Amino acid sequence: MNRKTGIALAVLAMALAAPAASTNLSAPVAVPLSRAVPDAVDARYPGGAMRLDVDATDIARGAYRVTQTIPVAPGTARLTLLLPQWLPGNHGPRGTMAELADLHFYAGEQQLSWKRDPVEVFAFHIDVPAGATTVVAKFIHTSPLQSSEGRITMTQEMLNLQWEKMSLYPAGHYVRQIRVVPSVTLPQGWTAATALDGARVQGNTLSWAETSYEVLVDSPIFAGKYFRKWDLGQNVTLNVVADSPEQLNAKPEQIELHRHLVTEARLAFGANHFDHYEMLLALTDRMGGIGLEHHRSSENQLEPAAFTEWAKYEFDRNLLPHEYAHSWSGKYRRPARLWTPDYRQPMQDDLLWTYEGQDQFWGTVLAARSGLQGKDVVLGMLAQWAGGFSVQAGRRWRSVEDTGHDPVFAARKAKPFPSLARSEDYYTEGALVWLEIDQIIRQKTAGKRSIDDFAKLFFGMNHGDYGQLTFEADEIVTKLNQVAPYDWASFIETRINTPGQPAPVAGIELGGYTLVWKDEPNAFEKARMADAKQLTLGFSIGITLDKDGKVLATLWDSPAFNAGIVPGAKLVAVNGETYDADKLKAAITAAKNGGPIELLVQRGTRFQTVTVNYSGGLRWPWLERAAPGKLPTGLDLLLSPKRPMPKSKGK
Repeated sequence: MNRKTGIALAVLAMALAAPAASTNLSAPVAVPLSRAVPDAVDARYPGGAMRLDVDATDIARGAYRVTQTIPVAPGTARLTLLLPQWLPGNHGPRGTMAELADLHFYAGEQQLSWKRDPVEVFAFHIDVPAGATTVVAKFIHTSPLQSSEGRITMTQEMLNLQWEKMSLYPAGHYVRQIRVVPSVTLPQGWTAATALDGARVQGNTLSWAETSYEVLVDSPIFAGKYFRKWDLGQNVTLNVVADSPEQLNAKPEQIELHRHLVTEARLAFGANHFDHYEMLLALTDRMGGIGLEHHRSSENQLEPAAFTEWAKYEFDRNLLPHEYAHSWSGKYRRPARLWTPDYRQPMQDDLLWTYEGQDQFWGTVLAARSGLQGKDVVLGMLAQWAGGFSVQAGRRWRSVEDTGHDPVFAARKAKPFPSLARSEDYYTEGALVWLEIDQIIRQKTAGKRSIDDFAKLFFGMNHGDYGQLTFEADEIVTKLNQVAPYDWASFIETRINTPGQPAPVAGIELGGYTLVWKDEPNAFEKARMADAKQLTLGFSIGITLDKDGKVLATLWDSPAFNAGIVPGAKLVAVNGETYDADKLKAAITAAKNGGPIELLVQRGTRFQTVTVNYSGGLRWPWLERAAPGKLPTGLDLLLSPKRPMPKSKGK
């Protein structure tokens, strides 16, 4: 047998032996998961009311020091405590376990042993000695000191205390059935605002009346060295903290627009679902940004000069209308599977288009009706949304409904190509679908009814009730049919649940406007770009750049994408000259007449000259009136104030 034949036979023998050998591989069997955390039941926690005391005076280190006393029922041998994981308004598991540190439990002077649940790591199991009546937890919430660690909640001038980040609760009970008496110690001289009731002040320590753990978590605190508040009527207060005292110098006419917001919301919804409401607003670039809804309050952050440079920040003034409208949309009326009995049960987010999308719509409408945003800015915002969806590749595979699950698995992380992946589009596409709903109602009823009639049916019951009234999609359909008979079920199935739909411009067109393209940005985008120091060319060559030419985003299948320009790259030169924004815009304009767009691109240590094949010129989306005549269109009527307006002089 020659050498080649020997090798071939050896290979054949190994091949024949392989199946037999594979049957001898180790093959483990799964260990059953331990289920040691009880599900919540709708029964009062038997131990009694907890005490929760937070020392928030360490503004140098951003440390919240917590002492929590949990009474236990006689005979309790084991106590399971949870840190909230599935957080209301976040629509996902965003609990801050990583910031909980130096945890100890005591019964009297005795330190107790504890063990984290190996399956549900937000749960702690504590062995309780015989005869113990309370368990005391002591720990520190180490809040982020820099944005790379998370959202900064404490600075030298202000703080945003969110109870769910610095408290535990006993497992096995609806959180509305757990009672708690909270207190916080603030830096000397600071003032606090919260929706909690029964405030008592002793020195720099504030305490509140006993409440449910559910209400506590829904009642955050804004506190600061520089504070001012205004009465907006209807038991609504605007509470503002700022980085410096001069930033609190709001003009009376600016505050009056916020009063119009409160008025317009009541006119739209027909009832208030709070006994009092606290708008919490931070004017800061030091504490982290936020816009988060609660039933009787909201957490909001605007730029430090939001009042003192009023015109500059008009583009951003739909934040307060958005969060205020959430008291109705999302907090009182909540999708049934987004409501959970505790902060352990996962939320189901497929109806976020009814929660956040409807709220995005109402926030936009109320901003316009109140005058907090002018009509040109609101139309520009609608144009940006519609224009963005008109060039979005991800529409071909992913529905609006499915984007509702993004908060669970994506948690707003940056994506390489969000135009292909899609993200939380249930907000803005949801809003455009609700705009179409309004215009269909107006069309089907010859202008006699509108979305306001639906709002009163859907939100306008039980004035003063700040519980939760849950719903499923069929209630949306039923109440829409009460306002204007139509095949709303098929409409929702198509617009929301089915991918591959055209850009959602039908409501704009029914409203008497059309989406057009111009070579300059609309009023909203012009102001937003200036504030962000960005150049958005997504509708032309397909990229967004920062002030230094770094590529922040590339539109999938755009000219820039096809030239190989991706996020993270940097434009160094345009047609042989050092990059700046004006040179790039000039080159895009000149390309309409055959000029080149040659870009020197740096990616890491490599430099490459690429040619972008594009001749369409600069493009930004606008809405223009398409309806003939001068009478108000359906969209005009939607955005018009409902409160009585003073008559113009001479009329």
